[in-house]
Amino acid sequence: MNREERLSSILDLLGSADSVQVAEIVDTFGVSPATARRDLDVLASRQLLNRTRGGATAISVAYDLPLRYKREQHADAKQRIAAKVMDLVPPGARVGLTGGSTCTTIASELGQRADLVGRTTAESLTVVTNAVNIAAQLVIRPHIRVVMTGGVIHARSYELVGPYSDLMLERITLDLAFVGINGFDVLNGPMVHDDREARVNGLMASRAERAWLVADSSKVGHRAFASIGRLDMFYGLVTDNGISARDRREITDAGLQVLVAD
Repeated sequence: MNREERLSSILDLLGSADSVQVAEIVDTFGVSPATARRDLDVLASRQLLNRTRGGATAISVAYDLPLRYKREQHADAKQRIAAKVMDLVPPGARVGLTGGSTCTTIASELGQRADLVGRTTAESLTVVTNAVNIAAQLVIRPHIRVVMTGGVIHARSYELVGPYSDLMLERITLDLAFVGINGFDVLNGPMVHDDREARVNGLMASRAERAWLVADSSKVGHRAFASIGRLDMFYGLVTDNGISARDRREITDAGLQVLVAD
């Protein structure tokens, strides 16, 4: 593991708790205390954490670490979810993608779809997204038409939010929407950390004939700050095989399909 990979993994540790200690870094990564302290100093200089005596704490906005530092969390599960989603997307579909690391992985899979390369414009995909990074990833694919919502960039997730996003989304229709989330339970429905993102995600879902939630199983049973919308806005959930039988049963009893990526 090189240094940048270790820094990303330290942020993963911080993302699952409110603090991390030098001793924890030493035990987890097999580095010296001096190296652990230098790593924390580097992350502090990037304003990604606050240094404390013996470790570090999350800064006030670190509940949603920048996307580039979240890509490796549950990466295998996200890849399997993305592959499962491909079964749902036919050529010619109009697809909505919100931001987030799972939807970013889905975008990567869409860009590499061999059955779409070389097709005519009429048969290619249209992808509508509010995520700047997803648009940049797909715009180089000649078989995919990319439409952006407009809005103000949320610096920590690369998502466009605000009234300009609303205006655009209110004027389109989608065949499918895939909505990334930070938490989900049947009582509160799908949730994300930011209320502005929640509004855009809910509106995108409402414009689709079928809206799917996409999330690795670690998100199920956990809460986030802002609700995206009612459960009946969504057709189902695509997740990985880490979901418990109890959670799966509760979700299906609530009226949603559950597709499990093995």
